[in-house]
Amino acid sequence: MVATAKNDSDVFAAIGHPARRFILDLLAEGDRSVKVIAGHFRMSRPAVSQHLRVLLDAGLVTEQRHGRERRYHFVPEQLGPVRDWIGQYERFWDDRLRRLQKKLSSGNKE
Repeated sequence: MVATAKNDSDVFAAIGHPARRFILDLLAEGDRSVKVIAGHFRMSRPAVSQHLRVLLDAGLVTEQRHGRERRYHFVPEQLGPVRDWIGQYERFWDDRLRRLQKKLSSGNKE
C-alpha cells in the first residue's frame, strides 16, 4: 500500500464530497466564477465558496481575481496521488483478469 503525505490526504478528503467533484468537473471544462459555479447548485453561494476553499487548500484549484470577481482554475496535476492509488488497483485487476483468462484458455483446450 502506498503511504500518503498530509497534502495527499487533503486531496482525497477534498474529492470525497460529491459537490466538490462536480465543481472539478465544471472547472475541467474551463475557468469559472463563483457565481457561475453556484448557478449549478441548489446551495447558497457562501456554501459553494466553502467547497471552493477546500479545493483551494488541497491545491486542486487556483483562484484569480478579476476586479470584484474571482475565477477558479482546475489544476489536474494535483490529482496525481489519486491516479497513483487507483493505479495499484488497476494493476491488481489486470493481473487477476490475465490469470482468469489464462485459466479459461487452458480449460478450453482439455
